[in-house]
Amino acid sequence: MPRFDRVTPRPDPVEWQPVCRLAELDVERGVAALVHGQAVAIFRVDDSTVYALANHDPFDRHAVLAKGIVGWQGDVPFVASPQHRHRFDLRSGQCLDDPLVSVSAYDVEVVDGIVLVGQRRTAAESGSRGTIRRAANQAAIGRPIA
Repeated sequence: MPRFDRVTPRPDPVEWQPVCRLAELDVERGVAALVHGQAVAIFRVDDSTVYALANHDPFDRHAVLAKGIVGWQGDVPFVASPQHRHRFDLRSGQCLDDPLVSVSAYDVEVVDGIVLVGQRRTAAESGSRGTIRRAANQAAIGRPIA
């Protein structure tokens, strides 16, 4: 009979993965990246704000959100899927056209000009914004950036 050892939880569950330089992202455009083994769509909405969502359209399951159209509804930034034009709040992943549908949102930080994507957010955390921080030293994020 197989025997499985107990899994020890990691002391810091948030592992930040460097994706690109902020300067490489066009404003109001998306790019796709592989983050923690998942396809993620990353969006820069202004000079200092970056968001990340799962890169799939839940209405047809294609990896297309990074190719979507970025816009604003009032003060809510969104991406509209290029397939069916459903709009997703970039802060939370919530579909603005169907309250029963959402995509995963990811933590995003910009440290010293590098875009870092963290883990998927829980529903309670999904209202928070992407942020920019300047690290006093690169060890502050838990790992050096090459």
